[in-house]
Amino acid sequence: MKISNSGLPDLRLISKEIRKDIIRSITSAGSGHTGGSLGLTDIFTCLYFKVMKHDPVNPLWQQRDRLILSIGHVAPVLYATLAHAKYFPVDELDTLRKLGSRLQGHPGRDHGLPGLELSAGSLGQGLSVAVGMAIAAKLYDQDHSVYCIMGDGELQEGSVWEAAMSASHHKLDNLIGIVDRNNLQIDGSTKTVMEIEPLKAKWESFGWRVFECDGHDHREIIDTIDSAKQTVYKPVVIIAKTIMGKGVGSIEDNNEWHGKAPSKAQLNDFINQIEESYEVFE
Repeated sequence: MKISNSGLPDLRLISKEIRKDIIRSITSAGSGHTGGSLGLTDIFTCLYFKVMKHDPVNPLWQQRDRLILSIGHVAPVLYATLAHAKYFPVDELDTLRKLGSRLQGHPGRDHGLPGLELSAGSLGQGLSVAVGMAIAAKLYDQDHSVYCIMGDGELQEGSVWEAAMSASHHKLDNLIGIVDRNNLQIDGSTKTVMEIEPLKAKWESFGWRVFECDGHDHREIIDTIDSAKQTVYKPVVIIAKTIMGKGVGSIEDNNEWHGKAPSKAQLNDFINQIEESYEVFE
């Protein structure tokens, strides 16, 4: 699937609105993970508005593609994307992290929010779940893909590599991993905390086919996923190069915003920065 030029403006508009709602919801909550949520916005926009088979009217549609958010703390980008995809009203985003809300700090299926495939918590668990779903799809001859979103710091967890080995063993060509490669984690750079390079060679050594892309270029994201889906007899991982805090220039590439919420005084400034970043882009 090659995306035409005419398809890009809509995606840019959607991603802009999702970014703004991420900022609004986290500010209202007074806590949350701003940097990673903003950095993954373009990938989520492409997945839900161009790539994945899904139906907000029938969230449990058997033939839907499954998305596993392994890095559950970036729930704000998942929630904002689901809202804009019409799984629930956009104004519900204002209830993020509030008592009784369906939108808690980590996604929980027991909260009754449609569109969730996994209750996310501890890092390093999502790929194992995705492998299980991909195996089940093979066993029952179901034609859908399983996507697993992972953080680059999360790849320091040993359980990720156990799952990676299993996926290769079972030749899961219906499984696509996407690594949010922003080079940062809560305590600093991945290079400083625990080096994960050579990352491409690591995945290849576990039997995966590896692609790389600009995680903010909609056309490149979609074309890369399209190429990934042509792979047979082995799982695929896409290393998406992103910028933490993308869209709000004053906090971009700053790990201090990994788990920090904007103040109410910063809200309008951050929204304006997002608007301005898209004006420059256009």
